[in-house]
Amino acid sequence: MIGSVGGSAPAFVDVFIEALSDAAVLYGIDRKSSYQIVEQMIKGSAELALETEKHPAELKDGVTSPGGTTIKGIAALEANGFRHAVIEAVKQTMS
Repeated sequence: MIGSVGGSAPAFVDVFIEALSDAAVLYGIDRKSSYQIVEQMIKGSAELALETEKHPAELKDGVTSPGGTTIKGIAALEANGFRHAVIEAVKQTMS
């Protein structure tokens, strides 16, 4: 399991970076800038999680306003099976 999450998941994060960058490009940000923004955001999120040792849900709630854009984006991720897709990807690495 450690090999699956630690070894395969970096590629999953790379796909996530690429997808976020594609969305940014779709809405007018140049490719180079989009990668820099996304990569710095992921770095900052990871550093905050490590430094604070807060539960991911608490970190998410800290930047999610009632009726705001972030919760709308999270709802879209959930409606499209984001968690399920991640869990299934990890499951496939164990077969």
